[in-house]
Amino acid sequence: MPLARSLSVTSLSGMEDWDEEFDLEDAVLFEIAWEVANKVGGIYTVIQTKARLTAEEWGENYFLVGPYVESNVRTQVELIEPTNPVLKRTIDKMNSSGCKVYFGRWLIEGSPYVVLIDIAFTAWSLDSWKRELWDLCDIGVPWFDREANDAVLFGFLTAWLLGEYAAQSEEPPHIVAHFHEWLAGLGLVLCRHRQLPVATIFTTHATLLGRYLCAGSVDFYNKLSEFNLDKEAGDRQIYHRYCLERAAAHCAHVFTTVSQITAIEAEHLLKRAPDIVTPNGLNVKKFSAVHEFQNLHAQSKNRIQEFVRGHFYGHLDFNLDKSLFLFIAGRYEFSNKGADLFLEALARLNYLLRVNHSDVTVIAFFIMPARTNNFNVETLKGQAVRKQLWDTAQTVKERFGKKLYESLLVGQLPDVSKILDKEDLTIMKRAIFATQRQCQPPICTHNMLEDSSDPILNCVRRIGLFNSSADRVKIIFHPEFLSSTSPLLPMDYEEFVRGCHLGVFPSYYEPWGYTPAECTVMGIPSISTNLSGFGCFMEEHIADPSAYGIYILDRRYQGVDESCNQLTSFLFQFCKQSRRQRIIQRNRTERLSDLLDWRYLGRYYISARHMALAKAFPADYMYELHEPTSTSGFRYPRPASVPPSPSLSRHSSPRHSEGEDNDEERYDEDLEAEKDRVNIRQPTALPFKNKSSVVLGANGNGGFVKN
Repeated sequence: MPLARSLSVTSLSGMEDWDEEFDLEDAVLFEIAWEVANKVGGIYTVIQTKARLTAEEWGENYFLVGPYVESNVRTQVELIEPTNPVLKRTIDKMNSSGCKVYFGRWLIEGSPYVVLIDIAFTAWSLDSWKRELWDLCDIGVPWFDREANDAVLFGFLTAWLLGEYAAQSEEPPHIVAHFHEWLAGLGLVLCRHRQLPVATIFTTHATLLGRYLCAGSVDFYNKLSEFNLDKEAGDRQIYHRYCLERAAAHCAHVFTTVSQITAIEAEHLLKRAPDIVTPNGLNVKKFSAVHEFQNLHAQSKNRIQEFVRGHFYGHLDFNLDKSLFLFIAGRYEFSNKGADLFLEALARLNYLLRVNHSDVTVIAFFIMPARTNNFNVETLKGQAVRKQLWDTAQTVKERFGKKLYESLLVGQLPDVSKILDKEDLTIMKRAIFATQRQCQPPICTHNMLEDSSDPILNCVRRIGLFNSSADRVKIIFHPEFLSSTSPLLPMDYEEFVRGCHLGVFPSYYEPWGYTPAECTVMGIPSISTNLSGFGCFMEEHIADPSAYGIYILDRRYQGVDESCNQLTSFLFQFCKQSRRQRIIQRNRTERLSDLLDWRYLGRYYISARHMALAKAFPADYMYELHEPTSTSGFRYPRPASVPPSPSLSRHSSPRHSEGEDNDEERYDEDLEAEKDRVNIRQPTALPFKNKSSVVLGANGNGGFVKN
């Protein structure tokens, strides 16, 4: 589902369609990944959201290749007969040779064709293929590593598919094969070893060794050049996986990563500098109504407030209208995702809010899936009590309204003492007594299987944030992905994000970071770091990111305590903003949506494919240099109107906040947006580092012609 945005900011002048002429009639693109129609992690989002743009570019010559998972196919794929005659002959030949290959349409935006390979059906070949892998590459895969065994099967079958397609073609084909991550990388290695007529691209979204090293609390970025790579991989029992990933990176015609920070990592750990950086984008859908995303924020915030009313029943001694909802979400990697830093900053923020006698309450949500056995009884009881109170209020309201109506019919002013009789008062007193609670509101919404060793809960115990009445910072740990069918918090992830005020993602290891990107598209400010791909990308493209609600935390050049103090400062300054200042900031944040749209970022993938064709088929294709134009990229200046400081920001709200002076100079959102469009500048940094013989423009938008 595309994330929606408002028409309050029209497409930027620097975002015009990219006019690059290229004849694709005799070329075919296979995009190969383990997460095609098979959601495992973030790569699924990359491929799913990019499919529409790629299908529009390649038409009937674009095929996604992934594993056949029956449960996913039943709900996501429409199986049909292949429309491409060469591919039909290829699939028929493979099926008659002992394989099971399926063809269909993936039921997502763009409806791309998918080729799904049943690896379990050919598992009988695993031992012989592992022997062949050892003979060819000296890579041995242990029997107990099921994921690596799947990678071997998938790699040999995809190489078989591409080789058979080339053999079934009547004329020499121009095949582009784009492989994502190490699970698909073996297919690339086999294509190059068998000298298939295939232009290969390998994209690493995060290096294997990098993720493992960071999970072990290593000073990763300061010691990148010092690691004994073979030893580190061997110590973690991933040496065979590391070899597969490194071989794919070196065999590819074009090697890409998703961010500058991952490019540095890949150069040290995989020993090859990427040819192009291909940032991840999103499909941005525009609303027809101005400021519609602000209305959606208000609606979703109301739903979160209802949950909070139930969760904190009996201790609801704070003003929900002056409460801010913060959240962190993602895989449960306590240190890599920065949950440790976030919790420590919340403890310091709690102290600052208390000593400054702030009336703001911060409610921080941790949405990270962990092992649980069910919902917490106390949490479910809270929502039941809230619903019972609502039903009681509705009952009294109906009785009160009926008596008021009858009194007015006879022409008399109502006697309040008679309208509210003893029965009504008794009902209300019973409802009040039902809200009494002897314990603190729970931290965790579920029963954890490993409560005593859970990192988040142990950290909460250490810092002493137990949702007490004296605390200005409350914590809710929801160890499960959000769902609209949940009996506890019935909201999907997109709706929940829209209702929050700030996303906090102080990651130590984050090759890209879809969570802050999704916040940006929905107009929600976020905190990221200069060790995340998203943070580096925004620093490159925006002169003053914090002015647009993108706070970049320095975790690369300062210590943990300094980073924690900086994060605390960001949070405290955010808490001091008025409602109108937050609305101004959301307008600015939402205006950055075009930066993250595949309409803009898709051109980097286009450049990678063009470069691969030029390298693999130099007699037919050539990649030429041309000077970058204003559409090659852009850099946002600071907002034209005012500085981002809460004390200096001007009005932008559709309606005024309480207690604010109406005589101050009004802020014109449309005027500021127009000035930003006029002042777009080129980015100062290159989007990729190229070491190939192909000559490129400064932004990777080289001209591409067919000889």
